[in-house]
Amino acid sequence: MSHVYNALFLCTGNSARSIIAEALLNRLGRGRFKAYSAGSFPRGEVNPYALPIVESLGFDAADFRSKSWDEFAAPGAPPLDFVFTVCDNAAGEVCPIWPGQPITAHWGVPDPATVEGSSTEIALAFAETSRQLRKRIGLFVELPHASLDRASLQTRLSEISAPTDQPVE
Repeated sequence: MSHVYNALFLCTGNSARSIIAEALLNRLGRGRFKAYSAGSFPRGEVNPYALPIVESLGFDAADFRSKSWDEFAAPGAPPLDFVFTVCDNAAGEVCPIWPGQPITAHWGVPDPATVEGSSTEIALAFAETSRQLRKRIGLFVELPHASLDRASLQTRLSEISAPTDQPVE
């Protein structure tokens, strides 16, 4: 049996982007990855616009919750191989910093929870966030993890963080 990699997606509120990323990696990387999500200042509830995305991936929305990153620093927490921040530095958000030895990358995307407008406009913003995260996570899942050394893997993760509408070489 091959090694299952644990990945944590971090954001400030853990209500939208990191929840969507958790669901995406658990679907796209099933059997090879176990994804989690958390926030430095969790909102305490999952944004209702994230729930249809989670459900479309085959998960029960009730299995997702907004939680503190403290849960993953506590004794008995799963050992983490990767930590990804998904907050948007361009919007002036302060991204959490994870201590320790996991390989880290910043995959910032705009927060769809800040979009104002009709329910259709908000749903479209969530769909766009999901699209951007799906592209990055898809590239991540396809990497030959077992054959890359730590430095090479870190380089590849940084390349994936390039804007999602530009090709990654």
